[in-house]
Amino acid sequence: MSEFLNSKPMRTSAVLIALAALTFASGCKKKVPPPPPPPPPTTAPAPARPTEQRPSINSFTAEPSTIEKGQAATLRWSISNATDMSLDQGLGAVQSQGSRQVFPSNTTTYTLIANGPGGSDTKSATVTVSSAPPPPPTPTSTPTLSSSEMISREGQDAFFDYDHSDIRADARTALTTDSDLLKRVFAKDPNVVVVVEGHCDERGSAEYNLGLGDRRATSAKEFLVQLGVPGDRLKTISYGKERPQCTDATEDCYQKNRRAHLAAGQ
Repeated sequence: MSEFLNSKPMRTSAVLIALAALTFASGCKKKVPPPPPPPPPTTAPAPARPTEQRPSINSFTAEPSTIEKGQAATLRWSISNATDMSLDQGLGAVQSQGSRQVFPSNTTTYTLIANGPGGSDTKSATVTVSSAPPPPPTPTSTPTLSSSEMISREGQDAFFDYDHSDIRADARTALTTDSDLLKRVFAKDPNVVVVVEGHCDERGSAEYNLGLGDRRATSAKEFLVQLGVPGDRLKTISYGKERPQCTDATEDCYQKNRRAHLAAGQ
């Protein structure tokens, strides 16, 4: 009986100790926080619409910017993002990069225009033409000459390099003198028409030289028009190699035949 009484308190103590241990263990258990909520769904930004780039004239210059009458200036330019490009003063359409020789008889401003889907751009360059000294007075004792005689006596040929039709320096000088002559001829005789002939040396086929002679005559006419000679009073014709001034097979003779020549028309 005494053993039973002594063992009951011991069992009660053991139970209490076990409950205390369980309570302590549950109290010491680390609490795990709940997982964070998922982020809200994002909407991808709409792709940016492409914008049209505005045309840009990167450079536009006249070199030299000051010349004397009869001399040439060169216009140079560079353009980006343009689809339609042109020069005023009757020069017309151009490429995005390039150059163009001009022969203004008076101070002239040239405007470059660039258009495209994104807008337009313009730039200007001025070529200043300095005043040339007046020509010497015509002697009063000079006998009256016909238009044909004036052209035959005073007209100067413009010579060209082999297989070329561009106006070189000595040809510019000759054609400047011719422009003054033609203005006097046209003032004297309002009905006369002058023919600008294109000639070549004997090298090359007849067909090729006819085309080359035509380009030479056209270049000479355009130069005269830029110096103020009325274009409707000038005609062009090519004789190719059919009317040589010289028939020797030498470079000196070939040079004499590569020319533009003035003649009174019928």
